Amino acid sequence: MTATAPRFGSAPLVRLLLVATVLLGTVFTVLSGTASAHAALTGSTPEDGAVVATAPKDISLTFSEQIAMGDDSIRVLDPDNKRADTGKIRDLSSGGTVTYGIDLHAGLPDGTYTVAWQAVSADSHPISGAFTFSIGAPSTTTAAVPSEEAGGGLVGALYDIARYISYTGFILLVGGAVFVLGCWPRGASVRPLQRLVVQGWLTLTAATLVLLLLRSPYTGSGKLGDAFDLGGLQDVLATKTGAALVSRLLLLGAAALFVAVLFGAYAKRETPRDEEESKEKKDLTFGLAVGGTVVAAGIAGTWALAEHASTGIQTGLAMPVDVLHLLAVATWLGGLTALLVALYRAPSIENAAVRRFSRVAFVSVVVLAVTGLYQSWRQVGSWSALWGTSYGQLLLVKVGLVAVLVGIAWFSRRWTERLGQRTESGAEKEAGAGAGKEAGAGIETDAEVEAEAEAEAATESETGSGTETAAATTVVGDSERATQLARQKAALATARQKRIRDADPGRIGLRRSVLAEAGVAVVLLAVTTVLTSTEPGRTAEQEAGTTGGTAATAPATEGPVDLTLPFDTGGENGKGTARLTLDPGRSGANAMHIYVDGPDGQPMDVPEVKAAFTLTAQKIGPLPIVPEHFAPGHWSADSVQIPMPGEWQLQLTIRTSDIDQTTVDKNVKIG
Repeated sequence: MTATAPRFGSAPLVRLLLVATVLLGTVFTVLSGTASAHAALTGSTPEDGAVVATAPKDISLTFSEQIAMGDDSIRVLDPDNKRADTGKIRDLSSGGTVTYGIDLHAGLPDGTYTVAWQAVSADSHPISGAFTFSIGAPSTTTAAVPSEEAGGGLVGALYDIARYISYTGFILLVGGAVFVLGCWPRGASVRPLQRLVVQGWLTLTAATLVLLLLRSPYTGSGKLGDAFDLGGLQDVLATKTGAALVSRLLLLGAAALFVAVLFGAYAKRETPRDEEESKEKKDLTFGLAVGGTVVAAGIAGTWALAEHASTGIQTGLAMPVDVLHLLAVATWLGGLTALLVALYRAPSIENAAVRRFSRVAFVSVVVLAVTGLYQSWRQVGSWSALWGTSYGQLLLVKVGLVAVLVGIAWFSRRWTERLGQRTESGAEKEAGAGAGKEAGAGIETDAEVEAEAEAEAATESETGSGTETAAATTVVGDSERATQLARQKAALATARQKRIRDADPGRIGLRRSVLAEAGVAVVLLAVTTVLTSTEPGRTAEQEAGTTGGTAATAPATEGPVDLTLPFDTGGENGKGTARLTLDPGRSGANAMHIYVDGPDGQPMDVPEVKAAFTLTAQKIGPLPIVPEHFAPGHWSADSVQIPMPGEWQLQLTIRTSDIDQTTVDKNVKIG
């Protein structure tokens, strides 16, 4: 018993594909802002925001994992936006510490200096950042650093799209081939399935070429025009990612040969005529299975060798696990797509093929679950990272989508079991319905009516022409008429069979459930692509533990900072109140005024007032500020530099005599 389906233009299919497209767009819109680098800057000398007494000889940066740096990856800019470094980057790594340094010019003047850096992490993603330090005291600076994150902009968007398309092509190529070779050998001669696998190969090949061209601007200038820079392409080929992409292209050449044999020599041996041909087909099937597995594993390995699995802990185990994970995904989702195409576009498909795919999909899901569990532990590392990092949250979304997909697959499996149980009875009913049709029972479908009308018109045409032709052409006319009648009878039989099969509720349910699986799979693939561009939870927690977290997201104040701080130095006339204002109360230059009042509320002159700001979360400071005496009870300081927003600790020191002084603390949020 076989299954047929309506054309792709059917209304339910269009609606479900539209829903999948909307969901895909929503996922990319919501998650596009979560992508970030996988290596992290965990320390520097001098530290971010530090104030040093004398100019250092060099600057050093420490990262959480191995990175690649170019000749201009670290730049040190003075307050006038001029280069303060010698341009020579040195690798200072030792043991498990990844550190790079750059020498500074001698005799640098006091002021605030900006360090801008850009590199490529070990898992192929570009990273960048900037921080400041001051010599002597903070100052205003005109240093300009790129506002756009590395790997962003138009080039970054195109690169991410190409990555998504490459995953899609791999899934269609591998999953479609597995479906044909392992589930439905007769499908090798079905044109829609042939087109699906070939389109998967073309898609993956084209996306790989695009990734190779975009790699240089993606990790460097960010300019789309540099995609055709031969010098940049040559530099890319010398990197690990470039080598992986070239290897993928070579393996795709072998995959083209596999596809040619699968849809050529293998398809021609659809029904062996004798024992020798049957043995030849078994040998060919075995050879294709082994060769296809090797090529597919090799292509999957090009991702494992250049991305997440190639860095971090247990890389020797993580890379083969990642290959298995990708193969399981491709077998499941690609086979699902092939089944969907067969149900809707192929003339028929055996129930046995559907049952075989159900078993293959079950094994793939088990492998996917085991390898995914290991990958999750390796990349997340803790429950707090699972809930508190972007990677962990995306992983939860992915797990939820997989659960939905497995739930829908359960319904598909139920429909498959029902079809299997009804195979014999369905065949008998089909035969009975065909006999009833021959007797004139039942209502004909539109296809049958059309076929019969064509038959009648052809018969009339044959009769009319027969009366006008000579007796010598009678034999030829009878032969042509017999051929036409045979074709018409075959068309009628096919239409009757198609009507009976399309009315089977089991097949209708199977088509709908498989289509729903495919729609969820599209969204799942989008989440997976974004997940591979997001900083792993383990790395994010390591970075937070080293730097104390990021305080830059602290809520900004509505306006200037205005504080009232009571104090008591413990001596005579040691009590009073200090009022401090910081305008505009944001990162950058601020004007600070301090007013000291006595217990009576009148201005109180004291020998000395000092202030300091410390950003504990980022280990910045204390940044000392010595205001000038402006008027009785009034001290002020212009151009007070606050390097970045966050929750700063203000320390105000007031001395009321030679021996009596006190320091009061107050936390203040600066936007």
